[in-house]
Amino acid sequence: MTACPAEFIALAHQLADAARPVIRHYFRTPVDVDDKADASPVTIADREAETAMRRLIMAAFPEHGILGEEHGRHNTDAEYVWVLDPIDGTKAFITGKPSFGTLIALCRNGVPILGVIDQAITNERWIGGSGHPTSLNGQPVRTRGCDALAKAYAYTTGPEYFDDATRPGWDRIAAAVKLARYGCDCYAYALIATGFVDLVAEAGLKPYDYCALVPVIENAGGTVSDWRGEPVTLHSPGTICAAGDARLHAQALAVLRG
Repeated sequence: MTACPAEFIALAHQLADAARPVIRHYFRTPVDVDDKADASPVTIADREAETAMRRLIMAAFPEHGILGEEHGRHNTDAEYVWVLDPIDGTKAFITGKPSFGTLIALCRNGVPILGVIDQAITNERWIGGSGHPTSLNGQPVRTRGCDALAKAYAYTTGPEYFDDATRPGWDRIAAAVKLARYGCDCYAYALIATGFVDLVAEAGLKPYDYCALVPVIENAGGTVSDWRGEPVTLHSPGTICAAGDARLHAQALAVLRG
């Protein structure tokens, strides 16, 4: 795959830089929380951070598309589409827990080629892209080689996010791994890229929840697919299996699918 152009990587950093002060300003303050149509929470921090990022994209590359969780679609039939989740983990954000993150992805023809996971409070930024190995605050990071479920540390955001069709798969994973933990949102995927977590399995995700995760993990040596084993794209069904080791990923898929 062709290397992601340097000007796109530079813009990704600028987007994360623009979201950070908004998030820091509102974190652990008494912000109003609204419920969206799907009953998920949203705050002024989510909306303002996405607005700031969209403004920069449209100024730098007006021909690019944008898909954002808070402000919807713009020109999403374009070759390049930026996919934004200003605060992935709003429930963590509103309860003062710094395990949320800003997710920024760039897709080319629907395929994620660049991803950022930015944690504004802990001052951590993971970025990885085609031809650009994943780094954390500028330092290279790698997944660790865990080749068996019985040795693996696994995460999911919460069992309540699975439906009747997918919950049994997670229950089998939780029973098979060495340690199953909950509640990290996108931060768990960043920990795969850094070699502290081995596996994350989730369902019911939207493109702005998962697109940024793929380049970050894959360019750190990991593997990401949907539960069918298919590559992740803008049009994937929202079931995600991410692992730091290809051998572990294959085992996890077999268990998830029963």
